[in-house]
Amino acid sequence: MTVIGLVSDTHLPRFGRALPRALERGLRDAGVTRILHMGDFTDPLAADLFTAIAPLDAVAGNNDGEEIAERFGRKKILKIEDVRIGMIHGEAGRGSAPSNALAAFAGEPVDVICFGHSHRPFVERKGSVLMVNPGSPTDKRVNPRYSYGIMRIDGIVVNVDLQYYVDRRIE
Repeated sequence: MTVIGLVSDTHLPRFGRALPRALERGLRDAGVTRILHMGDFTDPLAADLFTAIAPLDAVAGNNDGEEIAERFGRKKILKIEDVRIGMIHGEAGRGSAPSNALAAFAGEPVDVICFGHSHRPFVERKGSVLMVNPGSPTDKRVNPRYSYGIMRIDGIVVNVDLQYYVDRRIE
C-alpha cells in the first residue's frame, strides 16, 4: 500500500515560513511516502518544506512564478501502483473547479484527478474518475477549517480521506 499526502494552495510565505504544525504532524503520523502538491506554493520555500517530510511531486498554480513552473510543470499524469493520477492546479473558467479539472484531462486515461485552486476540499466520483481537491492547509477562505488529504493506494483501489484542523499555528 502507498500512502500519499495531498496538498494545494499553501501560499507561503504569505501565511508563514513553516508548515502548520497540524499539517506536518498529520502527514508524518499517516506515514506518507510521497506528497502531491497541486500548486500555488507561491515560493520555492514551500516545496523544500514538503520534501523534508517525503518525496514531492507537484504542478505549478496560477500564483506560482516561472521557477516553480519550470521545476514542476503545470499538468502531469503519474502512475502509482496501478493507478493513473492526473495533477493540475485548475483555473478560472466557465464551469466549476471540478468540471474544469475534468475537462483538462478529457481523452486522457486517468483514474484520479487531483486539483486545487478553489481552496474547497472535495472528493467525488465523476463517472469512472475520482476527483480530489484537498483544499488548503493555510488559507481556508470561506471554509470553516483548513484541510489536506491522505490518499491510500492498494493496487487499483484508491481511498482518500480529507483531514481538517482549525489552528494553522506553526509552533
